Amino acid sequence: MHLLISGHVQGVGYRASLQREATARHIDGWVRNLPDGRVEALAHGSNFALESLLDWARQGPPGASVEEVQSTPVEAADVRPGAGFQIHPTP
Repeated sequence: MHLLISGHVQGVGYRASLQREATARHIDGWVRNLPDGRVEALAHGSNFALESLLDWARQGPPGASVEEVQSTPVEAADVRPGAGFQIHPTP
């Protein structure tokens, strides 16, 4: 699943929180800030785990103000099963 999260989501610990939430759900992938102020993530896991992470992403951590979460199913070619969930640098 590819996620684009907009709102006040940078500078509030969103990436680290998303990493913890994904790891707790045994989801592999990555998260990063985008230059335009959004957060982007690629997540690979069971449908149940991904839906649960999506529900969390709509709220985010304390201090975040999520306006929109766009989610798109994708082939997870960039994610190796068992690779964990990483924080990537801003492109």
